[in-house]
Amino acid sequence: MSGRRAIFLDRDGVLNAVVWRDGKPASPRSPLEWEAAIDAAPALAALREAGFLLLVVTNQPDVRRSLMSQATLDAIHDKLREQLSVDDLIACVHDDRDACACRKPRPGMLLTLAERWGVDLAESWMVGDQDRDIACGRAAGCRTLLLTRPYNSGAGADLHTDSLAEAAAAILTPLRQTA
Repeated sequence: MSGRRAIFLDRDGVLNAVVWRDGKPASPRSPLEWEAAIDAAPALAALREAGFLLLVVTNQPDVRRSLMSQATLDAIHDKLREQLSVDDLIACVHDDRDACACRKPRPGMLLTLAERWGVDLAESWMVGDQDRDIACGRAAGCRTLLLTRPYNSGAGADLHTDSLAEAAAAILTPLRQTA
């Protein structure tokens, strides 16, 4: 398949900080809790300048669990789009028990966006902060990059970095060397 290159980005822990609840990383449940990571905008700008589509794929089961409304999730995503330049965003609002095709680690969201945007998955990357993001990217046929966090195992990714800025640099360095 010959198509466009994309960076698939998880939301929480990548584009914004996670919210800690009961000692566990969690998603923001209000627009007030959502704050873009300090390095997100410049990292995304560098990736866009290199010709990558920027596509957000995020599990948001708090809607299904009645911990957040769809309207609140939409408001958070409106804030994300106001602060960060992304091309598209898909959120899976299902829970594990729904056994849907879109909830990561299944590749449904990536496959949907790849079809919508004409993406060559083999030339694309999945960037995440959870092991399930890496499994999702691998299942879709993407290269994978895991942001090192205390709550992930660090296993299975093609690359590891500590920040989104470092991730952008790691993805772009080989491209610059061949240009």
